Amino acid sequence: AAQWRLATGHPPAAEPAEPAESRAPSAECRGQTLCRTVYGTNYEKLRNNVAALHPALDRWMVSEGYGRTLSRPGLDLIRREFCVIAQVTVLEAERQLHSHLRGALNAGADPAAIAAVLDATASEASPAAMAMARRLWERVLG
Repeated sequence: AAQWRLATGHPPAAEPAEPAESRAPSAECRGQTLCRTVYGTNYEKLRNNVAALHPALDRWMVSEGYGRTLSRPGLDLIRREFCVIAQVTVLEAERQLHSHLRGALNAGADPAAIAAVLDATASEASPAAMAMARRLWERVLG
């Protein structure tokens, strides 16, 4: 969506919202709560940035990504954040890693446990990915 906006030079047009009856309010509410926990004081900034890419992407992120996927039963938030940290480290997704390192702390994770996740990820990630992850972790610990 960001590349599309760069290529066209203007923001996307908003799509009509679905009727309230067809949305799952519980997923949306769970998504907002979980996303707010992960992003803390950066929640509104995240929502504005994603909505600027496309309003439908913002709705999807909250309802589907956070409300249905990340808040489903099975794992607590800290363990889910650990999984996301490992995934985005391997993928070298720097912005997302920075956010989820902070998100794990916001969820109550012990910094030593987060460092252990990064250590465990080293066998799957490239040296460049690990260097990036360790640099970001030091910045988050600040």
